[in-house]
Amino acid sequence: MRRMYAVLAAFMLAQGASGDDRDKADWPYAEDIPQTGPVSLGLAGEKPADITRFLLAQGAYGANLSPDGRSLAYISRVTGTPQIWLMTLGKAHESSPPRQLTFGNGVTFYRWHPDSGYLLYGADNNGDEREAFYLITADGLEERLVLPFSDGFRRFGDFSVDGDRFVYASTERNGRDFDIYAADLTTGTARMVYEGTYGFFPVAWQPGGTRILVSETRGEDGNNLHSLDVTTGEMIPVFVPEISAAYTQIEWRPDGAGFYMATNDGRDYQALAYMDMTAGETVLLDAGERDVDEVALAGGYLAWTTNDGGYSRLHVRHLASGRDVAVPELPAGVYRLDWAEGAAAPLLSISVSGPGLPGDIYLWSLKDDTVRHAVSSNLAGLRSADMVAPEAIRFSARDGVTVHGLLYLPEGVTAPAVVVDVHGGPTAQARPRWQPVTQYLVGKGIAVLDINVRGSTGFGKTYARLDNQEKRLDSVRDLADAVAWMKADGRVDADRAAVMGGSYGGYMVNAVMGAYPGVFRAGASFVGVSDWVRALQEASPGLKASDRIEYGDISEPRWQAFYAENSPINTVHKIAAPMFFEHGANDPRDPVSESDRMVKALRERGIEVTYLRFPDEGHSVRKLPNRIAFYRQLAAFLEKHLSDGGAVDGERAGR
Repeated sequence: MRRMYAVLAAFMLAQGASGDDRDKADWPYAEDIPQTGPVSLGLAGEKPADITRFLLAQGAYGANLSPDGRSLAYISRVTGTPQIWLMTLGKAHESSPPRQLTFGNGVTFYRWHPDSGYLLYGADNNGDEREAFYLITADGLEERLVLPFSDGFRRFGDFSVDGDRFVYASTERNGRDFDIYAADLTTGTARMVYEGTYGFFPVAWQPGGTRILVSETRGEDGNNLHSLDVTTGEMIPVFVPEISAAYTQIEWRPDGAGFYMATNDGRDYQALAYMDMTAGETVLLDAGERDVDEVALAGGYLAWTTNDGGYSRLHVRHLASGRDVAVPELPAGVYRLDWAEGAAAPLLSISVSGPGLPGDIYLWSLKDDTVRHAVSSNLAGLRSADMVAPEAIRFSARDGVTVHGLLYLPEGVTAPAVVVDVHGGPTAQARPRWQPVTQYLVGKGIAVLDINVRGSTGFGKTYARLDNQEKRLDSVRDLADAVAWMKADGRVDADRAAVMGGSYGGYMVNAVMGAYPGVFRAGASFVGVSDWVRALQEASPGLKASDRIEYGDISEPRWQAFYAENSPINTVHKIAAPMFFEHGANDPRDPVSESDRMVKALRERGIEVTYLRFPDEGHSVRKLPNRIAFYRQLAAFLEKHLSDGGAVDGERAGR
């Protein structure tokens, strides 16, 4: 899924090369290689707060309870890079202080081993997304390499119930197709069990057997589901619908007789469903006009969340009785769920990210109906009460399609300047999570429209596919229509608008600035595509698996011709406003050359360009010093070009 994944971190071996010298030699503008160092962030309580404080605000994410319910693991960036932290859970509200489990440059993912004594985690080299796998004891005292680095891309699947084996997908065979492998932790060996074409990914191991569910990529928002015997290699289709659908959040029953999932098979929104493997029948359990997001099962309880205007709503059902359980009051935001089945079962962890919460974790014991606030965010001297919650908005594009978004308005400001923020994906959704740059800009008196152009998820399958293939430019037009709507709405000064976005959002910035010159005062593009022909031909394997449906098969002449004409590099000569670019030299999804060519073309025409070309980053900026350097310069760029006579915040009420 291009530009959608939330890749967590980069890892570099001590003896590995950083690429700094090679990168500087390849790029003639030394001033574009960012310099990092100590910064002054001002005093706590000062207003407006320095952007560094927003970046230093820390929370927890990726929380998972150990299977026995005795430990809680999560990822934190408090050290400057994503690391696994772990806390031992005692009775009632007694717990050990969190301790850091991994060290080095960071981790990309982790999973608990079924016996709760180990964790398996992945690491790559400075954002190249080619992971090695490691196994570490829960006390952090023993660690071993399970799968070494290679040129192949890998994706972890699941452990067997006894924990002796695990399955994963890898492109090691030919560099393009994901095959499925089974690894034996006892012998340290791995063998291919299924030879795939494009994207085949193991998802969940069926309890009590040798079969696993396998997801076959079918576009950015759809997948087929198969059942694979890891012993014989026999693959049986489970769901292969005529019109592609999504089958996600797989949760097997303990007896392996069936599984729960979220699916939009035969409908527009994701529903909660149960698949009975014996009868071959699917039953809908919660189907409404909103997506089911998270699904989790343990201890006879089923938990799920629904997407209500971007906010998560928690639901829990006792399966034996069929009754719904009253859920505790939790902060508003976006939730992630995980169960444990141990002595404290059933125990549910609920991770919360919200407009004023970088990431908190709550533990709810259904055994005695108690909730503990296990991990609290640190806002680095900022006040949660000063953070602004968004308003859900919608407007009609010029062709009648309803476009959605979240509007963050600074308090006490009349007609503020505005930044339109475009998410990646394209199959993703702007939701009310912790957004440090958004909150910084709003604190400076600049409004932010976090827009969900057509092609976004969360508004039904039909909406998510309105930008597919030849309809690609319709979503670009939505950005111009958003400015027209804001002018008519009148709450912001839409004549002082900028647009920014990363990954697919970076492409959108590149495209709209050339296709609709004069709409935005400035544009900021991060790791964005400029030439779709090159991007689709040379995409990393995980992207190729989905691109054929989302964008069209670039091996076909019709799509080569379409994207040769409809790529941002062909309208770069129309860009007249100042531009800001950021790109990591190790990006495996959208190579750094995608931004290089935009920068060169604009500079040749004398257009003002700020370019940050990080030699030690990939498709995202993960290291704290680099993040600070990046966002300080971005903030300065936006404030400069949205100002009128040095003021960016319109008129303050009462002044």
